[in-house]
Amino acid sequence: MRAPIGRAMAGESFTAEASAIVRSCVHCGFCNATCPTYQLTGDELEGPRGRIYLIKALLEHGTAGEQTRVHLDQCLLCRNCETTCPSGVAYGRLAEIARPYVNRTSGMPRWQRLLRFLLSRILPYRRRFAALVAAGRLIRPCAPRALARLIPARPPSPVAMPRLRALTGARRVILLGGCVQPVLNPAIDAAAIRVFGHLGIDVQPVAGGGCCGALAHHLGYADDARRQARANIDAWWPHIEDGAAAVMATSSGCGVHLKDYASLLANDPAYAERARMLEALVRDPVELIAPEAYAGRFATAGIGRVAVQTPCTLQHGQRLGGRIETILESAGFDVVPVDDAHLCCGSAGTYSLLHAKTATALRQRKLDCLLRATPAVVATANIGCQMHLAAAAPLPVRHWLELLADCVGE
Repeated sequence: MRAPIGRAMAGESFTAEASAIVRSCVHCGFCNATCPTYQLTGDELEGPRGRIYLIKALLEHGTAGEQTRVHLDQCLLCRNCETTCPSGVAYGRLAEIARPYVNRTSGMPRWQRLLRFLLSRILPYRRRFAALVAAGRLIRPCAPRALARLIPARPPSPVAMPRLRALTGARRVILLGGCVQPVLNPAIDAAAIRVFGHLGIDVQPVAGGGCCGALAHHLGYADDARRQARANIDAWWPHIEDGAAAVMATSSGCGVHLKDYASLLANDPAYAERARMLEALVRDPVELIAPEAYAGRFATAGIGRVAVQTPCTLQHGQRLGGRIETILESAGFDVVPVDDAHLCCGSAGTYSLLHAKTATALRQRKLDCLLRATPAVVATANIGCQMHLAAAAPLPVRHWLELLADCVGE
């Protein structure tokens, strides 16, 4: 596909990279077969190929109207199309670098700009978000059903963090503190400490870190995302120099963003090298230890059948699909097959807040697939997916580490 850069766009910093990505597309259309929004609508502009054509037109003519903004904004950035694409088109990167310019120049309604600004100023900050959730619970009984479903009915049960053992370098892992997850479900990080401690790995929360930066990045606040990345590097670096073997996030959405720190900070002379070194240390929990190490170590009798919802950030972003199923089966769980397991559940970070109708339709389709084999519980690996599915699921939706933690003997 040709992608000439028009005179009006020649001075924009993202256009050379965007043009190269557009040129790599052979417009075969395989991507549409696995794109969630295209499957819902059948609209060519709601699939990756159509969105690439919109960006191509932007590069040539220098204008981005409402049509371009709406269709790019409707993209979940699930990157399912990248898994499918035979040409290796980096569609996710293309959308990420083009959308901020489109949102800035296409006349986005003020209320949408305000909503994104408020989300960027509340969600990544744990205390602010906790206050918002607490206030939401007060109005939940009289809120419209669509809004009430987004507010947890009750606070999570108090969680006592397992006692940390003496930390030793080669078996020591730094744990991302995070922002939304500790408020909505602190049991996940406690489960990680318990499970990996049981397997001989010390997982260490570190003071001073916070949000990984993914929320700000996807909302278009790149400077905030870089600032949050720098804060985490500063907090973790003494521990890395002291011999920590890895950095881990228990939410796959955070993990895929941590693995992009080198790109995010590539032009920062003070942090670029450390970002590259850090990126090489980032591990998702499914990568931390071989599946066979779980065999015979957990008392899984009586748990019931488990359906796994693998988040897009794990299977398409990190290319680690199938790992949860393998680990749980090795540990002794009865894992059931799930139809269309590659498709997005509709959570996608803040997507379910910004595009509730589409997110709800995708969630119902995902739940239909998950429930088809009558499981007793759904396991996932991302707090956004967990909360999104749990709001409508007739059975428990839990992080896979929580399932394992329940099966650790004393």
